[in-house]
Amino acid sequence: MVPAGGSQGGGKEKGMHYPVLVNPRKPSLSRMPMKKPKRAGAAKAKKGRKTSASRSKAAPRRLAKRSAKPARRGAPAADDARATIRGLRSKLKEAERRVAELEAAADTDFLLEIPNRRGFERELARAIAYMKRYRASGALIVLDVDRLKPINDSFGHAAGDEVLKAIAATLTRQVRASDVVGRLGGDEFALLLWNLSETDAKAKAATLEQAIDELSFAFRGQRVTAGASAGVALLGAQSDAGRALEEADAAMYVRKAHRRHEPRIRLVSN
Repeated sequence: MVPAGGSQGGGKEKGMHYPVLVNPRKPSLSRMPMKKPKRAGAAKAKKGRKTSASRSKAAPRRLAKRSAKPARRGAPAADDARATIRGLRSKLKEAERRVAELEAAADTDFLLEIPNRRGFERELARAIAYMKRYRASGALIVLDVDRLKPINDSFGHAAGDEVLKAIAATLTRQVRASDVVGRLGGDEFALLLWNLSETDAKAKAATLEQAIDELSFAFRGQRVTAGASAGVALLGAQSDAGRALEEADAAMYVRKAHRRHEPRIRLVSN
């Protein structure tokens, strides 16, 4: 008899399988999980995550450093550029101020501080342009000092300058703020007067002559009087600046011819 599950002589029978005894306290290596590779993989993954995280954290810092370095390098250049711009603006303002001063000086008589011929002709052209646009009117008076040359010859040009200053001040007091008094050159003055009829303009010219005739000056113990002759030209929408000056100048010479009977220079002892 062969016991069930056994074989005679202890040999293995064909088709029979025998269980393999396994120490329950020591698990089989074939059945043990591959913990070390997993731990290694996890460690590598963790390390990769740390590396990527550190790279991701370091990237903004590197970018910030890169962006900060040009800013630090460019800051002095930007400050220099702003300082240069401020300097150029200051120089430009100074140049504009100087140009304005030169233009004013070019249009102003340096002795009498009223418009010279260039400045007066510019004001006259502007006034006529205004009259043409708005149908306004006015008058031009050209006035010549009668006895300035004898005063210069007898008492010097300083005395003549004093006479011219007094005449310019007198003319300025006799007109309105909107009117213009200028010096055409030498002993010749011109006045631009707004909104005057022909009668009013001629009356104004006579008033100016009288005011200048009444001036008197003391030079070297002698009292001297000058005089003036005035000519008038009317201004309106059809006027021309050059033609108006010619008309007023011609009228002034006619008036001067009428005053030739007056003494050329009167000397009165104190």
